Amino acid sequence: MKEPVEFLSYLKTSTLIIAADGGVHNCKTLGLQPQVIIGDLDSMSSTEVTDYQQAGVKVIQYPTHKDETDLELALRYVMEQEFSDVIIIGGLGARWDMTIDNILLIAHPMFSGLKIHMLDGTQELLMFRAAERSPINGRPGDTISLIPLTGDVSGITTEGLEYPLKDETLYFGTSRGVSNVLLQEQAQVFFRQGLLLCIINRDVV
Repeated sequence: MKEPVEFLSYLKTSTLIIAADGGVHNCKTLGLQPQVIIGDLDSMSSTEVTDYQQAGVKVIQYPTHKDETDLELALRYVMEQEFSDVIIIGGLGARWDMTIDNILLIAHPMFSGLKIHMLDGTQELLMFRAAERSPINGRPGDTISLIPLTGDVSGITTEGLEYPLKDETLYFGTSRGVSNVLLQEQAQVFFRQGLLLCIINRDVV
């Protein structure tokens, strides 16, 4: 697993690092020590669990037969601790079912109070909600895609993108919002109705 240096620097100074079960292996790869491990722990050996507990890590174990994924449990825990900014690493994996569910999970209304960044290599996923002025931060030349998630998204106005929208609609299931280009370090998106998935593909030099 490889993440951009600027995000790793931020993560290493984060207030709280939570490993959702097998996320402990991602933490180890990235040189991060979690403060909390949560999930059914089916991706960890009993020895690993004991080692983390002895190191002072809080381990919250759930039954294997449960209704929530480990990521959902982690996000619920974040809300209980009253955090608002969240970075998710490893949420886009080899399994399509888990990947799609993780993306839809951050769109759920129960997590609307969280500012979530989902990172995978040079890609960043953000969830934009209606009636909010949403910033897109990056470098000029980064590829930006705006994808409607819950039906048509209307009243969209953008600033700082090569192909601007002015009080327009992106229709669900169409590709008009894919592969726009960032013209400056920060763009802005505003819309009146719907839910937009923003995907930033960073132009890493």
